[in-house]
Amino acid sequence: MQYAGTIRRIWHSTALSTAGLVALCLACAAPAAKAQVAGYGDKSMGPANTSPGVLKDVGIAQHLNEQLPLNLVFTDDAGKQMQLGSYFGKKPAILALVYYKCPMLCSEELDGLTSALQMVRFVPGKDFNVVVVSIDPTEGPELAAAKKRSYLKRYGHPETANGWHFLTGTQPNIDALTNAVGFRYVKIPGPDGKLTQYAHASAIQIVTPEGKLAQYYMGVEYSPKDLLLGLNEASSNRIGSPVDNILTYCYHYDPQTNTHSLIVARVVQLGGFITVVLLGGFMVVMLRRDYRQAHSTDKETKVNG
Repeated sequence: MQYAGTIRRIWHSTALSTAGLVALCLACAAPAAKAQVAGYGDKSMGPANTSPGVLKDVGIAQHLNEQLPLNLVFTDDAGKQMQLGSYFGKKPAILALVYYKCPMLCSEELDGLTSALQMVRFVPGKDFNVVVVSIDPTEGPELAAAKKRSYLKRYGHPETANGWHFLTGTQPNIDALTNAVGFRYVKIPGPDGKLTQYAHASAIQIVTPEGKLAQYYMGVEYSPKDLLLGLNEASSNRIGSPVDNILTYCYHYDPQTNTHSLIVARVVQLGGFITVVLLGGFMVVMLRRDYRQAHSTDKETKVNG
């Protein structure tokens, strides 16, 4: 039983060192980013073929209390032309800027949102709206409708369909909305070499009934408690505070594996490896120290006896 104290120390040290290293590695991947800590999305570790310099043009500036341009017209998932203001006025909304053909990060973001909403007591369509807008002007209502069906099924409450809105639009309207939100992204080459994909960060925004940005939540996993609080405050037109966190990026295409990879994923992998090495070394040192102490105690007992 003399090793019990060592095991407890190792367990405690492991938890602290793992959390610390992951946070440190993520911070190294995006030193200037602000957000709240969340999952990093893509698990692919393929070799990078696009310069990380593209990230200088990608990010999210938190424009809290900024008025969204509610007069912008988008096409909804039923093919109807709708003003953005149609989704505001009486209730708050969750706004997500994605593109529907995104290889992985946008799906991770919407998956995280849907999973969190399953644990929120507010009801889409009754208490708030979910407004998803594509940043790709080539995408149309058919693709938007397919995405809506997919996430409505995932959410598990088809009766809330009137609270989920998947929109597409023209480049000028997309630009006006992304500029208001502070959502910066750039086009990058896809598998065909053409500029058909996007380098972007992942976040959702809570918007007041008046159409003002009230809160940002970064990453691809969201706390149901935070979402509930954000929606509750936004419903009273209260504006939240800036969040401090690490952005999750989707930014390059790997032609060898036909997948997108994230620098953040690589850094976390490296952090995990370093943690294992440090933990192994720590265990060896501590066990050897306890062994020497126990051996020394046995010798003293024999001498004194």
